[in-house]
Amino acid sequence: MNPVYLQRFIRFCIVIGAAMIGCLVLFYLSKYTYPFIIAMIFAFFMNPLVNFFELKTRLPRGIAVFLSLLLILSGFAGLITLLIAEIVSGANYLAKVVPAHLETVIRFIEEFIAGQLLPLYNQSATLFNNLDGQQQDTILSNIRNLGDNLATSVGSFIQKFLLNIPAFIAWFPNAATVLVFSFLATFFISKDWRKLSNFSNKVLPPRILLGTGKVIKDLKGALLGFIKAQFTLISLTTVTVLIGLLILRVEYSITIALVSGLIDIIPYLGTGTVFIPWIAYEVIIGNYHLAIGLIVVYVIVVVQRQLVEPKVLSSSIGIDPIATLLALFVGYKLIGFLGLIAGPVVLVIINTLHRANVFKEIWNFVVGREGPRIR
Repeated sequence: MNPVYLQRFIRFCIVIGAAMIGCLVLFYLSKYTYPFIIAMIFAFFMNPLVNFFELKTRLPRGIAVFLSLLLILSGFAGLITLLIAEIVSGANYLAKVVPAHLETVIRFIEEFIAGQLLPLYNQSATLFNNLDGQQQDTILSNIRNLGDNLATSVGSFIQKFLLNIPAFIAWFPNAATVLVFSFLATFFISKDWRKLSNFSNKVLPPRILLGTGKVIKDLKGALLGFIKAQFTLISLTTVTVLIGLLILRVEYSITIALVSGLIDIIPYLGTGTVFIPWIAYEVIIGNYHLAIGLIVVYVIVVVQRQLVEPKVLSSSIGIDPIATLLALFVGYKLIGFLGLIAGPVVLVIINTLHRANVFKEIWNFVVGREGPRIR
């Protein structure tokens, strides 16, 4: 083998081995240090606010960090309080009207069984009795197999559900512990941010430090853009639903619009979780005018989400709409609805590394030539 190609092959193996080792080390370390990773990320994004308090008000760094954390937590608490108050108000209204609606649904089911299913059953029984013995045995065997499979599936689901209850309950203490450690780590990391930055500047080579800084800066901008895009999509859904419900003169339109906007984050559920049962109920009680109006609102929301999401994500994170759409589709196919979030994030990371010339640096190392430095 040509020595040049042998050296390139060895360098290529070094790059692949280093990437695999780095991923494995990061994976295993993250299993035990993820509260501190969360704290590091949160401190990174909170740092501009801390610097503002420190520089503008001449406060010590520790007090500036404490005020920043208090301000952020107060904002979240206030937002959650407003949402809970609105949802509780809507829940009280539902508690009054749901029994009557449920009674209507039950009456409809009873009438459907008496008027449709029983005559159909009698006709089926007559046809079944006219069949020969072998055909009857075949049908009965298929029905038994279907019942056995259904019972097995239901039993397995109930078993898994019951087995997951202890794990779900045990999750709360663990989540509280992670929250406490993350909060404390955020405070101390943010407080000693300059010391940590100076330490990294001394330890890391300037070339790596420069490239890492650019990658982190681009990732920060892309992540903020992604959060902004999701907030934009949620707000757009909420406003659209609110306008539609106000036109239809539906009570508690604000509560329903807020719930629809929040549920719209979940791809498998979406606004259909609210609208489909609601539309079905309005059809059952014969309120076709409202049912048609809800269908129109629901279709507008779905079409709007499908058309706007790739464009909003691409403009917010700086990636081509086709590439964003491809990342959404591939992510969804690989890992389900979480891929709709992971796909664009991975695409952002790849784009950031490309813009920072990381891939070109790796290729130059593999072929053994000096290339352009990471900007």
